[in-house]
Amino acid sequence: MPALLWSGSGRTRGWLGYLGAVGLGAGALALASLWTSGAWATGIGAAVTTLSGLLTERLAPGDPPGAGAAELLRTPAGRIPRLRQVDRPELAGAHPAETPGAAPAYIERDAAPRLRAALAGGGFVLVVGESTAGKTRLAYEVTRARHPRHAFVRPISRAALPEAVRIAARRRRAVLWLDDLEDYLGAGGLTAAQLATLSRTLVVATMRVQEYRRYDAREESRLTGSDRDAWRAQRDLLQRATVLRLARHWSPEERRRAAAHQADPRIGAALRAGERFGIAEVLAAGPELRASWENAWAPGTNPRGAAVVAAAVDCRRAGLRRPVSREWLRALHAPYLAARGGGDLQPEPFAAAMDWACASAYATSGLLIGNYGQGYTAFDYLLNAPGPEPVPDHLWRGLLARVEPVDAYDMGLVAHQEGRLPRAVEALTRAHRGGVPGAELPLAIAVGDSGRPRRAAADLAGIVRRREDRLGPRHRDTLAARHQLAFFTGEAGDDRAAAARFAELAADTEAVLGPDHPDTLATRHQLAYFTGEAGDGRGAARQLERLLADRLRVQGPRHPQTLATRRSLIWYRATEPAEAGRQLAVLLADAEGLLGPDDPHTLAIRSSLAALAARSGRPAEATGAWAALAADRTRVLGAEHPHTVYARLEWARALIAEGRADEARALLARVLDAAGRVLEPGHRHLRTARELAAATTAATAPAPADSGIVVREAEPGPP
Repeated sequence: MPALLWSGSGRTRGWLGYLGAVGLGAGALALASLWTSGAWATGIGAAVTTLSGLLTERLAPGDPPGAGAAELLRTPAGRIPRLRQVDRPELAGAHPAETPGAAPAYIERDAAPRLRAALAGGGFVLVVGESTAGKTRLAYEVTRARHPRHAFVRPISRAALPEAVRIAARRRRAVLWLDDLEDYLGAGGLTAAQLATLSRTLVVATMRVQEYRRYDAREESRLTGSDRDAWRAQRDLLQRATVLRLARHWSPEERRRAAAHQADPRIGAALRAGERFGIAEVLAAGPELRASWENAWAPGTNPRGAAVVAAAVDCRRAGLRRPVSREWLRALHAPYLAARGGGDLQPEPFAAAMDWACASAYATSGLLIGNYGQGYTAFDYLLNAPGPEPVPDHLWRGLLARVEPVDAYDMGLVAHQEGRLPRAVEALTRAHRGGVPGAELPLAIAVGDSGRPRRAAADLAGIVRRREDRLGPRHRDTLAARHQLAFFTGEAGDDRAAAARFAELAADTEAVLGPDHPDTLATRHQLAYFTGEAGDGRGAARQLERLLADRLRVQGPRHPQTLATRRSLIWYRATEPAEAGRQLAVLLADAEGLLGPDDPHTLAIRSSLAALAARSGRPAEATGAWAALAADRTRVLGAEHPHTVYARLEWARALIAEGRADEARALLARVLDAAGRVLEPGHRHLRTARELAAATTAATAPAPADSGIVVREAEPGPP
């Protein structure tokens, strides 16, 4: 995007006109009150007020600059532009399709009529789709055609959002434009309170589907303990939007409309690419740019440039929402280059690497977008590579050492969602110490999930007290903190106290939110679970039967939490082992089909099947099941995650039952080495490890794990 400059002379002339318009309105109202009365005065006053208001809006030289004012899109005279003045889609954030030159002709998308209808309704409209699906171009063209006279208020960064909201709220006609909405969420981002101030403003946003999915039901159920304040605040904000989904692949009718413009060589080439890629995707050269990045690793080409791009991509995957400076990329790219061969690749100088990465390729965007002053961001199409490896430790630590606390907060939330708990704790600690509002609750949850439930319960008790004093015991934020306190009270070993807390919480949650609210259902689930853990398995089964009926009615059979309730009911219901195994096998097939093989719910069901094999006296089957589960959890969650530790402990238990004490002893030594670094003293997994180590000495197997440990460790936590 070109720099948009302030013009001093233009601002001076603007202020004179603005003051004149204000004076006109005030003078006319005064004369009307002197010369006329009654309805005439009212009519003249209304007419002149309207006229002066139009002149004031037209001549206003720009709103008084506040924090972030320099990062708003403005005209060279320093004014907020009208939509009709935004004459290039790139100014709205669309990927450029040729430099220099005009953008390709706009081709009407099938979603356009639905978008026009949504815009007519006003409020908050969100277009969701994959990178380079054409989200921004669609939103720009339809919004500009419908509201050409509206002020176009576009913050360029999250820091500018409060100023953008203030300006948009003051305008009689305005569009608040939030391209890549994910960059405006989180600490310091858009809130429901800000949205409420924009009753006259049309909010138009776009969002990559990969980011939007972080807030759907499946992702909700992934969060062990979940970041209930930040994650749910963002989810609730998104639920206020009218959402339109845009497919990456173009329909036959869209391709027919595009054929009318195939004289443009760019559109013609996109049509000839066939149906493997969407036309917008080809126009933005997404596939070619990704291939260019992959090919650049070859010796003597641009391996340093490829390493720079890899570092920029992983910065975004780690949760960084703002551009990365040139100096950061200079430092962060080096390990990527070394891992591929270092000097043997004959890497180019760093300056040449940056030039290559930023150069417009195939007459479109570069692999990196930005400049020396603003910083650089990886082209978002590159984030969609299938099956990427986790962000490496060297990038994570190097980035966390450089970012501001608000960035660390974003990184911590992403790490927590992905099950990278030590990273989440480290980043959220940095955010909390840096004074980021709301960081204390997700930090406490991450601490508890990572293997320190007693520490988490103590921290949460303080949070609950402060929220009860400030907000009252039944405020939604207080209820969220009470839920987490009850959960980690049980995880710390006091199941009866946890059940008592959840019983009280269930009544309060239902009174405040209603019987069918997801929080009420989640509280009932945990109440049933800890009822069973406290020794009343039949009572837990009765509660779960009622809960399952309600989940099926409210959430449906495909909801992840419905699957979780089915699993718990199978476990606590007094069922013959063969029948329980059959039911769990059916549930596993359902979960794999709906959620995938690596989802926490799917892995939890496999945990129950392995435990059932052990209880049924099938140690060889149990050994194979626990070994496979431990390997998958290590791959998905890491070796130090408590769920991984648990699976490896039960694997050792099965080995002892098979008479393979030496193998179990070696496995336990590795487990204790990993668990001892992260679990708090007295953690139940450490107690289990000591019991199993003693059993290897006696070469006899201890009793199988009881239902408490098996169910507890696999529960994904409340949404």
